[in-house]
Amino acid sequence: MRLDTAAIRRGCPSCEIRSFRHLCGTELDHFRNAATAEGSLTVACTQQAAQFTDEAGERPDGITFVNIRETAGWSRDGANAGAKMAALLAAAAIPRPDYLLVTLSSDGIILIYGRDEAAIEAGRLLADHLDVTVMLKGPTDIAPPAATDFPIVKGTIRNARGHFGAFELTIDDYARPRPSSRDRFVFEAARNGATSRCNLVLDLSGEMPLFPAHDLRDGYLRADPKDPAAVLRAVLAARDLIGSFDKPRYVDFTPALCAHSRSKLIGCHRCLDLCPTGAITPAGDHVAVNAEVCAGCGQCAAACPTGAASYALPPADTQLQIMRAMLLAYHEAGGAQPVLLLHDSPHGTPLIDALARHGDGLPANVLPLAVNELTQVGLEAVIGAFAYGASAVRFLLRAKPRHEVTGLLQTIAMAEAILAGLGFEGQRAATIETDDPDVLGAQLSAIDMLPAVGTPATFKTVGKRRDLLRFGLSELHRLAPKPIDVIALPQGAPIGAISVNTDGCTLCLSCVSVCPTGALRDDPERPALKFVEDACVQCGLCQSTCPEKVIMLKPQIDFRAARASAVVIKEEEPALCIRCGTPFGVKSTIERIAAKLEGRHWMYPAGDKRLEALRMCADCRVIVMSEQQFDPFRGVPERAPPRTTDDYLRQRESKD
Repeated sequence: MRLDTAAIRRGCPSCEIRSFRHLCGTELDHFRNAATAEGSLTVACTQQAAQFTDEAGERPDGITFVNIRETAGWSRDGANAGAKMAALLAAAAIPRPDYLLVTLSSDGIILIYGRDEAAIEAGRLLADHLDVTVMLKGPTDIAPPAATDFPIVKGTIRNARGHFGAFELTIDDYARPRPSSRDRFVFEAARNGATSRCNLVLDLSGEMPLFPAHDLRDGYLRADPKDPAAVLRAVLAARDLIGSFDKPRYVDFTPALCAHSRSKLIGCHRCLDLCPTGAITPAGDHVAVNAEVCAGCGQCAAACPTGAASYALPPADTQLQIMRAMLLAYHEAGGAQPVLLLHDSPHGTPLIDALARHGDGLPANVLPLAVNELTQVGLEAVIGAFAYGASAVRFLLRAKPRHEVTGLLQTIAMAEAILAGLGFEGQRAATIETDDPDVLGAQLSAIDMLPAVGTPATFKTVGKRRDLLRFGLSELHRLAPKPIDVIALPQGAPIGAISVNTDGCTLCLSCVSVCPTGALRDDPERPALKFVEDACVQCGLCQSTCPEKVIMLKPQIDFRAARASAVVIKEEEPALCIRCGTPFGVKSTIERIAAKLEGRHWMYPAGDKRLEALRMCADCRVIVMSEQQFDPFRGVPERAPPRTTDDYLRQRESKD
């Protein structure tokens, strides 16, 4: 492949760029010399990464490896890929922060759940490695083995929960076999509601999976019993699952920021709707994330409007920083109309490699960026990419995704609405759903050459998702072809306004008390309801709490909101205490209550002075009631004492 070192140097002006023809062979001494120097070191070769790592030894600053061959050089457009190579090198230079780990332990206790001899044979293969129990669902004419090397029981799994190392199964029709079973299993009397606890589950039942998004449930292995190769792969995978294993803590959760619920009224439930594994559950006013079950899809963090859930692999600001470095380096190196191709490594990398080795390779303007999960990408990343100069963004998905990608599709729909509203024509953000490298190449080549922003934004990527989204939207609006102020967004957007029917609003201010971000505010001086659109996250708590049901969510983006002060939605005259003059409520509400009670309630006959107490503050009301010696039960006939058993007995004796 050709190396346009001049273009690479333009894109990475602060780096020392050196090129070689056989760095892993005859020119290896050059690498050894570079490895002994201080500072960061990037090697644009992943094929020989193991060799270079061994040669470098315990280098304090480590080595970063980046692939510019399959992703750039091996392409029909390879001669023009210098700007792309600069972008890939710039992105690789961004440090990835460390993340926390979750440790899961397995003692090797496995339950094999099946229907026939395939389950028993799997038990034989695993008996020397794990603590095996085979459970057969509705066995028919299965002959018992001559020797009992592991328990074989019958039962039907009614419910399954837990995670790798700690599964708990509820079993119906559970029974042990009789030792006297001869040509087929004969079982003891069955019972329901039995509980089984195990570290691993191998499901060979051929029925529906025991868990949602079962491919993402660590420790739960499933294979078609009619496919011997699939069963063998599952057995081999289970054999080594004993001991302690670490997995990333994908999501950091801050309960204080969660807008799920207040006073048992539900507001935001985006993460609950999107989590494919059921790792998120309600926990009072907030939700709880089970790190042992979480598979790291990131949809909760991408959809969370308050930032209570944040992704850690990498954090949102680091991810956007990588995109910024890539796109700005591409622009500095002379590249034009970049298409950002986001993909995950297990699926996207093999497709890109196959396209490079056996096809035309990626087009020179397509910048591939591997992420842990495509569904972790939020609206702030898509908007930021266009502000930094991307002309289009594509998400490379599997033809049949391992889990729902509803959250990602919602993000794309919101991004498309914003981009179209700002005058960016054409399909700017979309998915490519394929497992075929040729289809991938064809769809990338068919993308229209759409213009990007004239001068890319350069804002720093610091802060939480909402801060990043705010910066990105502001910059994109500044650079847009048609910078209009208000754009309507689809339902579920994390930004927007509210619509209040002021005629029905009584200024009870219950919405103010539940608003988690301070978007709804009161006025300490007078009865008023104020709204700050820039702080609204569309959680819906105000809507569900309002007793008059006069609040509606209005998903939109108003680019003026960041500079706007609080808007008064409704304001009324305060009710002043007629005795001391202290404001204590809403005047119209007090008058309405007085009008409804006067002459219609026994406590407030028409013209009675006691009606004045309604127009007093709480302190004065108590004083006046005491001065008037007001007895609310005066004139009310005394209630008859309750009759007891003794009363009935005395009555019976008196009759006798």
